[in-house]
Amino acid sequence: MQISVVGLGRLGAPLAAVFASKGFRVIGTDLNREYIDAINNGTAPVDEPRLQELIGASRASLSATLDAPGAVAATDVTFVIVPTPSDASGRFSNAAVLQALESIGAGIRRKQTYHLVVITSTVMPGSTGGEIRSALEHHAERKVGRMLGLCYNPEFIALGSVVSDMLRPDLLLIGESDTTAGDILERLYDVTCENRPAVQRMNFVNAELTKLAINTFVTTKISYANMLADICERLVGADVDVVTRAVGSDSRIGARYMKGAIGYGGPCFPRDNVALSALARSLGAQAQLAETTDAINRVQIERVLSAVENHFPGSGAIGILGLSYKPETAVITESQAVFLLERLLERGRHVVAYDPKALPDVQRALRRTFDASPSAEACVRAASLLVIMTPWAEFRDLDEDAFVRPGKRLTVIDCWRILPSAISRVADVVYPGQGAPDGATTVAL
Repeated sequence: MQISVVGLGRLGAPLAAVFASKGFRVIGTDLNREYIDAINNGTAPVDEPRLQELIGASRASLSATLDAPGAVAATDVTFVIVPTPSDASGRFSNAAVLQALESIGAGIRRKQTYHLVVITSTVMPGSTGGEIRSALEHHAERKVGRMLGLCYNPEFIALGSVVSDMLRPDLLLIGESDTTAGDILERLYDVTCENRPAVQRMNFVNAELTKLAINTFVTTKISYANMLADICERLVGADVDVVTRAVGSDSRIGARYMKGAIGYGGPCFPRDNVALSALARSLGAQAQLAETTDAINRVQIERVLSAVENHFPGSGAIGILGLSYKPETAVITESQAVFLLERLLERGRHVVAYDPKALPDVQRALRRTFDASPSAEACVRAASLLVIMTPWAEFRDLDEDAFVRPGKRLTVIDCWRILPSAISRVADVVYPGQGAPDGATTVAL
């Protein structure tokens, strides 16, 4: 089986590399010539852990071209993984998918054999069986059925672990035009996956809604944990980690994403609740839970900002460790750390910040200037108050000496509770989500 992948960005390039690493002949295509040249030169077009390793090891089976119709004509299955940005209403736009289908259809017209098209981009419910199917049939000049298959197969991944998530997914979600199309896709994953994930096969609209439902449910857990953290901060003796650990041990709930810390960010989670709400409104249905989850998330930055202002000594620099929305990626979309940085700069604060990957993108994105530190340790040493916003692993191993302040103690707001306890010997560590100890009259924040 030969595979073409339309779109070689942050998800498409890893998808192509994963398939190639499992022995499939893969042809990638994109409108960006730099991505094409990178793949053909054996170089990862985007920064993602393990991606360069897979591309380097799969050069014999992985290539790229600007000729999308040619790539489709030479393969059996085409994955479409192009951006579907949110429009003004919060719904996902299919414009790039529909544009890609023009070239895909042109390639299919050159063939006399069966071809399967797989939509991996996240789309609104009703899209795959509606305008996407109509556009595919129009451009391919054949109906979905005996000679043409169509599936909706979104990925459940996180930037920073895309390759691992694709190789070992929890779930394979397949919306299928018919059994033949679904069988082909499932057999492909039987070869690709290094585990035995649950496989859920259904019609298009159920799969599209399931994708949104899973992501919005996860964000509800995050916002719930953050709500508990806010309560715990105001309650003497309370500790959100103790509470969420107990709550998560209940099999009806589960421990994943039950971490009271800061709000969620990134290119997917923040917009999924908005999209689900927009869908509900268009149908005359209610989606208050999704709307409340989003509202809770939007005020999380106020909790952190309040803690920073309450502990700021009045002069000097406020240090921020971590600017990407999560570890192992440079992506700053909807990053809570960047929100904090912007708010502090608006208030005229002197800020020094460090991130292993995201600093250049933050500097380009912000209109105001801040001090970009060359290392985590340098950031700590320069700070009069320190906030850890992204739990990069390297922050756990910082030298204790960097936190020492002769004649006084540095205050550190450790939003993710990642620092070793030894740091508290030389610095005052504030843990969001914890109230004052028993017997105290004030809370931690």
